[in-house]
Amino acid sequence: MKRQPAKVLTPDDVRLLLSHAEGRRHWHRKRVIILLSFKAGLRAFEIAGLEWSMVLDSSGSVDELMFLGRGITKGGRPRRLPIHNQLKGGLQALHQCSGRSHDGPVAKSQRGGAMTAASIVNWFADIYAKCELDGCSSHSGRGTFVTQAARLVAKTEGSLRYVPELAGHRATTTTKR
Repeated sequence: MKRQPAKVLTPDDVRLLLSHAEGRRHWHRKRVIILLSFKAGLRAFEIAGLEWSMVLDSSGSVDELMFLGRGITKGGRPRRLPIHNQLKGGLQALHQCSGRSHDGPVAKSQRGGAMTAASIVNWFADIYAKCELDGCSSHSGRGTFVTQAARLVAKTEGSLRYVPELAGHRATTTTKR
């Protein structure tokens, strides 16, 4: 049986997810998790492995780029990603409310340790169910990110060869799927 690609969401769907998270317990963390998926295209295990040192500059402020090290990426291939303005704002708010730590996990569990990839996957399943977004998975944000990146590159007559690089794909055929 062939696996179905992740469902691509609309901007309204993403706004629905963000509004559902807003004002609830740990909403800064929830917002950042959503934005890491939809605005940076991170996989669940990359979100779980992301540490503050990967998104902060030397002065302790949220940087313009994030660096995903070998230890948290699929295939162990490090990559740099631009930090979308909306994601940067979310990271700044989370960083401030979590005590401005320079290290440790960005997505902390309620007990204070790093969330696991499985907990990120389950969290996405829960929020999609609560928002009545059927057919979505933790990979839907990533699929949406890759689709939007390809459309934007095409509109600006840029090179599609950058999209697999942003997604962390080794082969362009993976991105095309």
